[in-house]
Amino acid sequence: MLKPNANRPPELKSAREIALMREAGKLVARALKICREMAKPGVKTIEIDQAVEAFYAKYMAVPLFKGYPGKTPFPAVTCLSVNEQVVHGIPGQRVLKEGDLLKIDTACKFNGWCADRAITVPIGTISPEKARLLKIGEETLQIAIDLLPRRKWWSQVASEMQRHVEKAGFSVVTSYVGHGIGRTMHENPQVPNYVDHETRKSDFKLEPGLTLAVEPMVNMRRPEVDTLGDQWTVVTRDRLASVHVEHTLALTSSGVVIVTADEGAFDDDSPAPVAAPPV
Repeated sequence: MLKPNANRPPELKSAREIALMREAGKLVARALKICREMAKPGVKTIEIDQAVEAFYAKYMAVPLFKGYPGKTPFPAVTCLSVNEQVVHGIPGQRVLKEGDLLKIDTACKFNGWCADRAITVPIGTISPEKARLLKIGEETLQIAIDLLPRRKWWSQVASEMQRHVEKAGFSVVTSYVGHGIGRTMHENPQVPNYVDHETRKSDFKLEPGLTLAVEPMVNMRRPEVDTLGDQWTVVTRDRLASVHVEHTLALTSSGVVIVTADEGAFDDDSPAPVAAPPV
């Protein structure tokens, strides 16, 4: 939600710590599965948020968005942003309708470790242009996953992400960036999805132990955004559609671990995560 302090170096994680983050990532993936199943025409966004809050409570996971500080504390455990809303949409009485694009972002802390993920879900049948926008957004995140172990500097990855978006005729939101993540939701480094003079100043080396929340936000036309009067909801200035996708990723000596991946998160035969007793 907010940019981390760029003056501090990234905190590298051990294999054990990444494995603990993966347990939090499984819960986030399962929460988003609930959201996908509920995201239908006629459903109110608050109903989705309440289901996720109940899910986190069941596993004694700490939702990281609710109460997040700002001019007013964020009031929900998910950010649910529709169509022209880019990020930080507040769940409420809005009813989803056929053709909407719903962005769902959520994060939790489990046994002291955090995971953060966002998806964009089409509501019913969406327009071909929205479908292409969603496809490009998801491909852009996949570019980051593919290139992390094959490049030396983050700027080399971000430039490829930006190039893919702009080649398709869309734009990268430059007002918000991804972030490091671990024991807290927002750690260093800042993780932009684009490259310019300023981001090159804070470029960082890609090395084993990095844990990053990579989250491209792609607008249909122009990159400019505004924040609404609720102090949270970010919308495209031209009020055209936007998509937002995100994974928590860990770079290891053997490749990339997708901390918030679906696989292994929904196996009914696997034991449920167990929260550690309070210290």
